[in-house]
Amino acid sequence: MSLSTFFTLLALAHAREIVFPPVSGYTTADQVILGGYNDPDISQPKFAGLATYANLPYVHCLAAEGKEVETFDIAVLGAPFDTGVTARPGARFGPSGIRQGSRRIFPGAGWSIYTGENVLLDWAKIVDCGDAPLTFLDNTAALKQLDKAHKVVSAKRSNASDYTTPRIVTLGGDHTTTLSALRSTYNHWGAVSVIHFDSHIDTWDPKALGGGISHYAGVNHGTFLHIAHEEGLVRNTSIHAGIRAPVMRPKKDVRNDLRCGFEMIKARDIDRLGVQGVIDALKKRVADTKVYISVDIDVLDPAFAPATGTSEVGGWSTRELLSILDGLEGLEVVGADVVEVAPVYDSPGEPTILAAAEIALSLIGLMVKNPV
Repeated sequence: MSLSTFFTLLALAHAREIVFPPVSGYTTADQVILGGYNDPDISQPKFAGLATYANLPYVHCLAAEGKEVETFDIAVLGAPFDTGVTARPGARFGPSGIRQGSRRIFPGAGWSIYTGENVLLDWAKIVDCGDAPLTFLDNTAALKQLDKAHKVVSAKRSNASDYTTPRIVTLGGDHTTTLSALRSTYNHWGAVSVIHFDSHIDTWDPKALGGGISHYAGVNHGTFLHIAHEEGLVRNTSIHAGIRAPVMRPKKDVRNDLRCGFEMIKARDIDRLGVQGVIDALKKRVADTKVYISVDIDVLDPAFAPATGTSEVGGWSTRELLSILDGLEGLEVVGADVVEVAPVYDSPGEPTILAAAEIALSLIGLMVKNPV
């Protein structure tokens, strides 16, 4: 043994153990509940390490064929894509931003003050599958990759034996990514009613928004619902909520929107209908159908969600939107997403990513409360 090794071992033998005194006001039992000072719990890092949505377990859902993948019932999947935008880019960083906004959420302390329920610790096994690996150089190739990612994740074996198809909550990404999600839901449940929270209608004809330059240019975040209608993915019982942005063609765009199967609740309608009135109208429209819920974060007023590509003033508050979403309990929600979050435009207080994280939790709650 070398002399340096000897002195190192000697120092370790006489090292002082640091013991923290009890915290005033807490009993020993309380310290155990809190994790303790002298026996700290290091299994649940909230602000360090790899970030998953709501500190949920990570599962490599996109593992190569033949690899064993852990079972799950609801998957969170990131779609880092923003080259289908018509205004400010940045939503490719939306999935990581939303996960960052969810750091304060975790299953062990997820009981709702409103309902007393904890949807993260209910019957459903909920996991974060990470992000679909999407190229940023070719939109057509990226959407094919996302189509495949949805196909792979939704084909995995569910954890609950009674409900065999896992459901997916997608974190966008610009709104073009919803097209892949709708294709996935169609493969398992057929055409769905879409509840589309947005300030824009997103049913524009690709010739109008894309200019007819090419098929490539016509597939974007303002045309995906038109394309979904043409592909037969959505029912004529769909509805927009929170619309307030102007249209390009005063009659043609609205007529085309109706042709695509959508009714419309405008942003200012909430002043007349109230939150419950909006909930009732949405439920009536999609009654007795399978439902896909898509939330563009710009449905919120820029005062509540500045970090998005195409802001429109006069939108709903975060509280109003969350109340409406929670009021949709009972619907058969087979898929959902939160999109158009571009964290680079957020303020230091991070209101947009915090709102998006809470919206995702509400969408998960709707799935948990009504298994499909």
